[in-house]
Amino acid sequence: MAVSWRSWLANEGVKHLCLLIWLSLNVLLFWKTFLLYNQGPEYHYLHEMLGCPTETKATFGVHLKIVGDWTERFRDLLLPPSSQDSEILPFIQSRNYPKLYIDGPFGSPFEESLNYEVSLCVAGGIGVTPFASILNTLLDDWKPYKLRRLYFIWVCRDIQSFRWFADLLCVLYNKFWQENRPDYVNIQLYLSQTDGIQKIIGEKYQALNSRLFIGRPRWKLLFDEIAKCNRGKTVGVFCCGPNSISKTLHKLSNRNNSYGTRFEYNKESFS
Repeated sequence: MAVSWRSWLANEGVKHLCLLIWLSLNVLLFWKTFLLYNQGPEYHYLHEMLGCPTETKATFGVHLKIVGDWTERFRDLLLPPSSQDSEILPFIQSRNYPKLYIDGPFGSPFEESLNYEVSLCVAGGIGVTPFASILNTLLDDWKPYKLRRLYFIWVCRDIQSFRWFADLLCVLYNKFWQENRPDYVNIQLYLSQTDGIQKIIGEKYQALNSRLFIGRPRWKLLFDEIAKCNRGKTVGVFCCGPNSISKTLHKLSNRNNSYGTRFEYNKESFS
């Protein structure tokens, strides 16, 4: 006996229809995720966008590295063709910009770096982004916080990457020199891949050029030096970068030293 359409719809149709919709949505989500992580680095490097608000600064900047066709098209939506090389988005422009939605703010382990008397902050490449808010906070006013010495280590593959925050580092460096606190921030920049001696272009970056090293950090010697200069203190270790660096720092943080210095390891990953 044939089942009528109305009878089937009343008994089983709704259940099967919901199941079909649910399966379709899952398949769609799977393919969107697959394409997102299979189209090249430009798709999963959107974490290179960075917000750096502080208590005294309500605005934030967005840093987007152009590494493929997706980010190139995104740049073309924002900048007119004649000024695509500009680093700053023009504020007065008679064109319709796409609407952007931003989630947040979200907490970060690096906020705790202000609660140590001594902190070691290590960034690998774009892993410098979580530290930007900390540096901006110190630039506003460092006195309310417990932090009195910051070791800032940044490792990049190419020299141009240092220009992302070169201005901020220079301003911060000059601020503490003018306030007679030259030992507050210890900046070390490492260029891991190069064919020869290079420098950050620009007269205003001379302070950074003198702190630019070729090669990779000698982590054990660095920890020994920090332990010796901060005997008996607790040093907060913060890392955002490749797993290889993170594992090395974690291992060294757990190692005993003869100076009574304790290292507490913290990690944030953008992967």
